[in-house]
Amino acid sequence: MFSKLPRPAILAHRGASAYAPENTLAAFKLALEQSADGFELDATLTGDGHVVVLHDDDVDRTTDGSGAVAEMMLDEVRQLDAGSWFSDEFKGEGVPTLAEVFGAVGNVTIINVELKNYASLWDDLPNKTVELVRAYGLTDRVFFSSFNPIALIKAQRAAPEIPVGLLAMPGRSGAWARSFLGRLIPHQALHPEFTDVTPQMIARAHRSGRLVNTYTVDEAEDMRRLFEWGIDSIITDDPRLGVQVRAEVMD
Repeated sequence: MFSKLPRPAILAHRGASAYAPENTLAAFKLALEQSADGFELDATLTGDGHVVVLHDDDVDRTTDGSGAVAEMMLDEVRQLDAGSWFSDEFKGEGVPTLAEVFGAVGNVTIINVELKNYASLWDDLPNKTVELVRAYGLTDRVFFSSFNPIALIKAQRAAPEIPVGLLAMPGRSGAWARSFLGRLIPHQALHPEFTDVTPQMIARAHRSGRLVNTYTVDEAEDMRRLFEWGIDSIITDDPRLGVQVRAEVMD
């Protein structure tokens, strides 16, 4: 799957989230209009076991509702407005299911699905997500990432053909993932915070056959430096800027 991505690749963080409400179909479609090579989204389970696309454990920040996603039924989530908080232009934009995203744009781009089961480490999110990827025939267009090693292990066991990225927390809290300890978790890509990336890290990962996809890079100067170092992908809120800077650096 990673062979489908250019080097370096521009992945839109929660879609083109600098220009549209994060994790919505509007943000994902806009990212593609801005020539992103793919996008990242956040997958989590509702109380009745459906995979929806939402970053937080609750719906308070990005919708007009309130409450924990894990305690809500899909019908309740579908009634939420996930666009008005961003601007009136996106009023009525809903919280999509992962199936809706796959159906709308899955066959035209690369999608990084972050498995967000951090409050319920052992839940069935990895298996349900794998089922959806296979149902839509997207095993060659999707890869998983997570800070939760258990989720990555379960995803790899369920679908060894789908690559995974190990997310590393910034600074000292993510040092284990960036060190030899992280290599104990099967993964094909390391996803560190961009301030932790060094040329040595990239070279070391490449020697071991892994990619380095870094988050969340929104300033041109940081993008330029990472491109020059040989980063494999940047995950950015501003894919339009990323595409512009890449063209300047790689020209």
